[in-house]
Amino acid sequence: EVQVVESGGGLVQAGGSLRISCAASGFTFDDYAIGWFRQAPGKEREGVSCISSSDGRTYYADSVKGRFTISSDNARYTVYLQMNSLKPEDTAVYYCALSNFCKTWRAMDYWGKGTLVTVSS
Repeated sequence: EVQVVESGGGLVQAGGSLRISCAASGFTFDDYAIGWFRQAPGKEREGVSCISSSDGRTYYADSVKGRFTISSDNARYTVYLQMNSLKPEDTAVYYCALSNFCKTWRAMDYWGKGTLVTVSS
């Protein structure tokens, strides 16, 4: 059974930092990609960042470039999202998703349940 589990969300003040993690297991992709997506209340889900295991290529939404960093521990099938200089508009439920390569959120194959990140002003 494929499992995708997020952890590390919480409450942080604007300007602060937070690191969230995603651990994947039970999948059979030779190469895989793990992406972070977020959904704020009343808004559509959007892509935040993604990393490919085959070449380490990373992708970022324009809104988080220069503030967020995605990294991976391939030995543990775990991906981290380091979020710095957080803004209130970063408040959302952050979801982790797994597929064979980085895709738009509608095309990702396996999803975690999400972790809430709240940034207070």
